[in-house]
Amino acid sequence: MNIYSTRHGQTDLNKAELILGTTDVELNETGLLQADELAGKIAEMNCIDIIISSPMKRALKTSGIVSEKTGIPVITDERLREWDYGRYEGKARFTDGFSENKINFGMRMGETGESLLQLSHRVFSALDDIIRNFKNKNVLVVSHGGVCRVIEMYFHDMTTEVYSGWFMENCGIIHYSTEEGGEKL
Repeated sequence: MNIYSTRHGQTDLNKAELILGTTDVELNETGLLQADELAGKIAEMNCIDIIISSPMKRALKTSGIVSEKTGIPVITDERLREWDYGRYEGKARFTDGFSENKINFGMRMGETGESLLQLSHRVFSALDDIIRNFKNKNVLVVSHGGVCRVIEMYFHDMTTEVYSGWFMENCGIIHYSTEEGGEKL
């Protein structure tokens, strides 16, 4: 089975380098162009059977643009929504404590958000279900930066150092085989 993971197109908050988790915002103009380019790549690949998307606006718009161009159906999975960053939401990426909190797996992000363990549990359970329910399909998962990092961790062991520095660009694609791991496309 093949899973292709992508992050939604750019938003104004992404562009401003702000922490964007549960705030449900639309794509900006660049994000719309990125989603259109992603749709072209997916059409060219001509191998995706279904799109499974986060229900958040930025991911749904990205998956909708891909679906419009390719005719691939989209379903949503609440478990693919972005990480709840608690009090860090909307603050600068380099806010004191954010990077440290991100790697303290058992602590709630920003005191009121989700811990990495909670995030990993919901994303891992979504991936387990995708693999079980779509085992003979090629699936495009459209989600968020924090979720993409956990998807990478699902398929590859990651040290804390590697985890903290791992980044998924907007509308980048990584291919994972349930038999072989993954590769950036």
